[in-house]
Amino acid sequence: MSWQGIFLILIGLLVGLAASFTGLGGGIIMVPLLLGLGYEAQKAVGTSFLAILIISISALAAHGKLANVDWKVGLLLGVGGIVGAQIGARLVENISTAGFRRAFAVLLVGVGVYFFAKS
Repeated sequence: MSWQGIFLILIGLLVGLAASFTGLGGGIIMVPLLLGLGYEAQKAVGTSFLAILIISISALAAHGKLANVDWKVGLLLGVGGIVGAQIGARLVENISTAGFRRAFAVLLVGVGVYFFAKS
């Protein structure tokens, strides 16, 4: 296995830990990492979703065993998320990687300011 493969596994471990602990989702960590590795925005987002799917199934199983899941609310959010995901995937096709980086940075700063202000 190459150093990059080992690096990606270690990042996946950190993302899985962070996502399962905070519920933020691995995309906040994984997408910037993939962009830094030279992926185009569209490929970074799509690749991140595959990894997040695998991580989310594992995290759901763990939280389900601990009775930390409101299944009804989660399913309802998921139904809305299906529609939103289809729209979002088509929207990202129309933005350059540079534009995506800027928009993603603004989103991250906004989330950071929000959490800082609430604490």
